[in-house]
Amino acid sequence: MNTLSFRTKSANDAYVKRDWHIVDATNLTLGRVCAKMAAILRGKNKPYYTPHTDCGDYIIVINAEKISLTGNKMQEKEYMHYTGFPGGQRIELAKDLIRRRPEVLIEKAIKGMLPKNRLGRAMYKKLFVYAGSEHPHAAQKPQPLTF
Repeated sequence: MNTLSFRTKSANDAYVKRDWHIVDATNLTLGRVCAKMAAILRGKNKPYYTPHTDCGDYIIVINAEKISLTGNKMQEKEYMHYTGFPGGQRIELAKDLIRRRPEVLIEKAIKGMLPKNRLGRAMYKKLFVYAGSEHPHAAQKPQPLTF
């Protein structure tokens, strides 16, 4: 009897090849670019994507202070955190947060798009966001990623 045997190959750490990408966030829309970066961090752009394995690439984001938000989000979008003390709920507008810590906008947006488990936390560690145009990852030879 002549039968073929097809086996599904699952990616593992030995099989995955991780590249380094660099994204210039100047004049890019926050949600649109973060959704694409989250897919790359998960590895969905690769043919051997496996949901239960970290197949994603490393991403370096520069010029986070120059990212744009559409509509009135810069004046109306609120970022909330809780200090842990009674009455410690703090709310900050996007325009104030981008002035004080511009990399937080991109980090929070991408973290919300990743899985909420230990695999998502491992994927999040491959994201590096910098407010200015300088970064310390030149030795990894990152390839520019355009959207």
